[in-house]
Order: sequence, then structure tokens, then C-alpha cells
Amino acid sequence: MSSPSDPVANSPTSRLKATPEATTIQHHVTRSAGIVSLAVLGSRVMGLVREQVFAYFFGASRAYDAFQTAFRIPNMLRDLFAEGALSHAFVTTFSQYLTTKNEAAAWRLANLVLNGLIVILSFITLIGIWLAPQLVHLIAPGFAAFPGKVELTTHLTRIMYPFIILVAMAAVAMGILNTKDRFAIPASASTFFNIGSILAGLTLAYWLDPTFGPQAMVGMALGTLIGGALQFLVQVPSLYRVGFRYQPIISFSDAGVRHVMSLMGPAIIGASAVQINVLVNNNFASPMEGAVSWLNYAFRLMYLPIGLFGVAIGTAALPNIARAAARHDQQEFRQTLASALGLVFFLCIPSACGLIILGEPIIRLIYEQGKFSTFDTHQTAGALAFYAVGLAGYAAIRVLAPAFVALNDARTPMMISLASILTNYLLNSLLVTRLGHRGLALSTSLVALTNFLALFLLMRRRLQRIEGRAILRSLIKISAASVVMSVACWWSYHWLVGRWGYGGLWVQLINVFMPISVGVLIFILACRLLHVGELNMAWSAFWQRAGRRQPSSALPPPSDVC
Repeated sequence: MSSPSDPVANSPTSRLKATPEATTIQHHVTRSAGIVSLAVLGSRVMGLVREQVFAYFFGASRAYDAFQTAFRIPNMLRDLFAEGALSHAFVTTFSQYLTTKNEAAAWRLANLVLNGLIVILSFITLIGIWLAPQLVHLIAPGFAAFPGKVELTTHLTRIMYPFIILVAMAAVAMGILNTKDRFAIPASASTFFNIGSILAGLTLAYWLDPTFGPQAMVGMALGTLIGGALQFLVQVPSLYRVGFRYQPIISFSDAGVRHVMSLMGPAIIGASAVQINVLVNNNFASPMEGAVSWLNYAFRLMYLPIGLFGVAIGTAALPNIARAAARHDQQEFRQTLASALGLVFFLCIPSACGLIILGEPIIRLIYEQGKFSTFDTHQTAGALAFYAVGLAGYAAIRVLAPAFVALNDARTPMMISLASILTNYLLNSLLVTRLGHRGLALSTSLVALTNFLALFLLMRRRLQRIEGRAILRSLIKISAASVVMSVACWWSYHWLVGRWGYGGLWVQLINVFMPISVGVLIFILACRLLHVGELNMAWSAFWQRAGRRQPSSALPPPSDVC
């Protein structure tokens, strides 16, 4: 039996030996995730501002459909070569070099990887610019039915293709800083992308077309490149402080580079499966006017908790997981992974419920102005509700997939992703005829949940055990608390609407934030009554991060139930 005062007594790791080292690791991951979450919050807020700018000036228009489709092509390659496959493979190998070799070898590896990527991605960029018309026809064949839409999408694609080079450089910088336990600056880097793309984009858009017609999108595309450059440049001073010095060296035969590439290969194939699913969804959505925009606006909102919680926890946990794998410390590996998954569920399940219940007032507050209509709000909210169904699974994959890479096994996530292609296509075909663009969002969620379950079961088999029963108990309790929270949110929102209506800005702010506040309070109280251990982990990490001793009377730890 665990001590009632143990802040992680009822977390998924409670049946493991609660060593001081394990508790330190769990708190370190939780605190680091908190730092990343705060930085990501700023980035996501600016991202929403960026989406508001698009919604205000362009709405769910043909021009915005063209921009989103054009940006999806380099953005897809970013996921393939940069923030996904590269980040996981590089952090794993860089951590191994720091653990088993020395810093000089690690810095040499970083330079080789950075220079190699610039060469490879420059070649891919030139090919992409050349083949832009064919890529647009492949991704959005339905655009041909709308005059000028294909031509605008092609032009924007060619402008934004170099974005992949800039983001790959930023991803290497982020990997170095995260491995050195520097999380705030790299997590904040995308904030500068949003700021740069907004300010530069609007300035250039107004200069090219003061009426903000289709030609203004060229300015927004150029602003995207400027934002991408800022995302890398803001990390350069921190790179210098941790000891990185740029060297113009390149070698594709280096053992470390080959190891990174060997991990990236399956990861790229796995990520390409995800991107194929995105392209298939775009293909299904392209004949429906506005559907591409509705899905994008909805996914941007759904990505807020994914970034705040899933990406933040995965980013904070990966260096610890990679170091444990390098030392062949299965106990620490298991403890860190199970703790991270518990935190993902604790934070993402109530977030998903909140988006389902309050999606429409949130979208009305953020987007419904300018050219974004009430009809667009309703259609976007429908997509958001179905996207939210898979939120927890999507976020948990951000923890599980890198854990396989840390074990030098990028093949398993790859195979799971490849299997999802057929599943996604069949679900799209089945659901889009019944639910329209909402069916595409639901298909995405079902695929994410299926992928998570497969990865979890395979990791459990590989580690012999992963505290599945304890995680399940925690999952049930968190789900129950989230249901109670959902009822409170729904009741408080409809009470406010009945009393004040939809009103202006201040009424809309009250209609959104009052139910959210009520929901958070009810969720915390329900978690205390149900003895959800992750609540105490988060609470303890908060007070440690604040530099204060946890007040014993503020949140007494629940009794031991394990």
C-alpha cells in the first residue's frame, strides 16, 4: 500500500516501486510539460489570432480554401521530414551521443544532420515548385470546378514551398535545446512564426490588394515564409548558450547520420501514411464549397489542447525516455511513459468534452466576424465536435510513437500508420455520404483512437507490463469526472444564454468563460472525490514550479486506493 501522502499514489505508476528517483522523474516531466504548455499556450493563442485574421478578411472563401490547400503541401513535408520523424529520430540519437559519448561528438552530429537536411530539402523544394500544378490537381481535384482556384492554389504552393527548409532548421534547433532540458524557447518559437506571418502577411496583403481579394493571399503566403524564418532565428541565441557552434561540414556516411536516417526512414513512411489520410480527407472535402475551410478552422481549435497537453507532455518526456533507453533502464522507461500517458488522459479527456459542449460559442467568439458567417460557425462547430472524439487518442500517440523510436523501433509506428490508410478511406467513404464534412472529422478521430490502442497494446507486450489496469482505472475515473463536468458546462451555458442571449462581445466572453470556469471547478472537485492521482501530480508540480511549498490544506492528497 502506498502512503496517503504520496502525490502520485493513485497515478498509473502507483503499482511500480515508488523510488525517490521515480518520483523525481515524474515531477520533472510534469514540470517540464508545464513549461512547454505555457509556451505552447502563447503560440496557440497567436495561432488563433492568425486564424481570426484569415476569418475576418477572407472567411470560408475560395481564396482561403486555396491558401489552406497550398500550405498543406509544404506543411505535409514538414511533418514528414521535420517536426515529426526528424525530431524524434534526432532527439533519440543526440541523447544517446550525450549519454554514451561526449559533447564534441554530439555537436558534430548536430551539424552534420542540419547541413544534410538543408541539402536534401533544397532539392525537394525545387522539385516541388516544378511539379506544383500536378500536386494541386492530385490533392484537390474538385477545385477545377471553380474558375481560377487551381491557378491561385498553384501560385501559392510555389511561394510557400521553401517553408519546409526553415521549419526543418527550427526542428533541429528544438531537438538540441530539448535534449539540453531547455523547453521554453523552442516551445515559444512558433509564437514568432505566428507573429511574423500575421504582421508581414497583412502588410504585404494590403500592399498587393487593399480590398483583400484573392491576390492578397500572395502576401499572406510571403508572410508565412517570414514567420518560418523567425521560428528558427529566435532559437539561435539559446543554441549558442548551450554550446552549439555551427560548422559547414556534411557527410551522409557518418555512423550517427546513418542512425538518424535509419530511424527517420520508417518514421517518414509512417508519417506519410498520416499525410495520405489528410490528402484523402482533402480529396473528399474539395467538392463541398467551404468544407476545407470548416475542417481547418475546427482542427486548429482541436489542436490547441493537443499542443498544450499531448505535444507538451511528449516533448518533456522524450529526453527522459531516450536517456532511459540508452541506459537500458526499463523501470525508468516504464515509469516515465505510464506517468506521461496518465497526464495526457487527465488533461485531454475533459478538454474534449469541453470542445463538444462549448464548441459553438467558442467558435462564435473567435471567428464569427467579418466574412465568417453564423452558418460557418454552425458548420465548423459540427466538425469540431467530431474531431474532439479522438482528441485523447491523438495526444497519446504523441507520447507513444516517440517512445518506440527511443527504443530504436520506428517500424512499429510505421506499420500502424500504414494500416490506417485503408481504414481511413473506408470510413470516409462510409461516413461522408451520411454526415458530410462532419463524417471526415469523425473518421479522423476513429483512426486516431484505433492507432493509439494498437500502439499501447504493442508497447505493453514489448515491456511485459505497462500498468494497464491502473491506467484503465484512472481512465474510467477521469471519464466519469468529465461527464459531470460536461453536464455542469451545458447547464451553465444554456442558463446564461436564456438570461442574456448571444449579445455582443462581452456577453459572448461571459458565455464562454463562465461555463469553462464552472466546468474546471467541478472537474477538480469530482477528481478529488474519485481519488484521481494525476490531479495531485499536476497540483504538486504547479507549486514546485511556483517555487513554493505545496499547502497541505489547499489540496489534501486522496486516500490510497491501489
